[in-house]
Amino acid sequence: MADLTQDTPRSLNDIQSSYMAEVSRKRLYSGIMLLIFVLLMVSGFNLAADRNGGSFWGGIDNFFDLPVEMVSEAASKVDQFPAHFATFFPALIETVNIAAVATLVGALGAIVMSLLATRGLARYPRLIGVFRRVLDIMRAVPELVIALILIFVLGGGPVPAMIAIAFHTVGALGKLFSEVNENASLKPIEGLESVGANWSQRMALGVVPQVAPNWLSYALLRFEINIRASAILGFVGAGGLGYELKVAIQWGQGKYDEAAAMFIMLFLTIVFFDQISSHYRNKLVHGTNKGTE
Repeated sequence: MADLTQDTPRSLNDIQSSYMAEVSRKRLYSGIMLLIFVLLMVSGFNLAADRNGGSFWGGIDNFFDLPVEMVSEAASKVDQFPAHFATFFPALIETVNIAAVATLVGALGAIVMSLLATRGLARYPRLIGVFRRVLDIMRAVPELVIALILIFVLGGGPVPAMIAIAFHTVGALGKLFSEVNENASLKPIEGLESVGANWSQRMALGVVPQVAPNWLSYALLRFEINIRASAILGFVGAGGLGYELKVAIQWGQGKYDEAAAMFIMLFLTIVFFDQISSHYRNKLVHGTNKGTE
């Protein structure tokens, strides 16, 4: 017993010493990585300054020149904002329509892909990995890249933007939907299978009623993101409010009041849909939780 009582403090000290040594080692590695990151950033800025037509560091002083110029011109023409709102309202509707159609198409595609990529639910279990990799690829490719390719093929307009956003939406929502599917109870599916239901019937009657509220919640959240994406794609010729905003900014002085009006319209639209979707998402999620309780 005496040996045990003497060895116990010694082993605790050894554990504490090894733990502190490990912490010190991690801090050292973190410090080295941080130093390397800072050095790379500084060298990158210096390289950009050398290759830039002007001075990179000197240009920082002029960073707020354009915003100040835009705000001052917009403030002097604030009485023209109602006319600008009426002029660019159709472009705003086009932007929202692009986001809505892309979200609907992408959500439908994500439902199918998620069911095929969920363990325990997939119709082809051996191809689960393939469907998951397809979702990864669709999620990894930016909407901007897809839109540029489609604009080159199809020409400018809302269709390339809708396809690009829908393509990315399938990958993003498919991943989220598959995670929701994994939490679904298998008992209804087993019951439907015992009475001879096929795969589509088992999914429609046994899985969808369980996960539909969460699917809709994620789809509403994605709709907010797609509104922003559709406005951004307008800068590359995909139509909508983004295209009108790009034209106004390119014209420079004399058009900054129009650009400011479009910024305000886009901001208010995003806030509006954000509040609506947040309300219904909370209602769906909390209502579902109360129902399960």
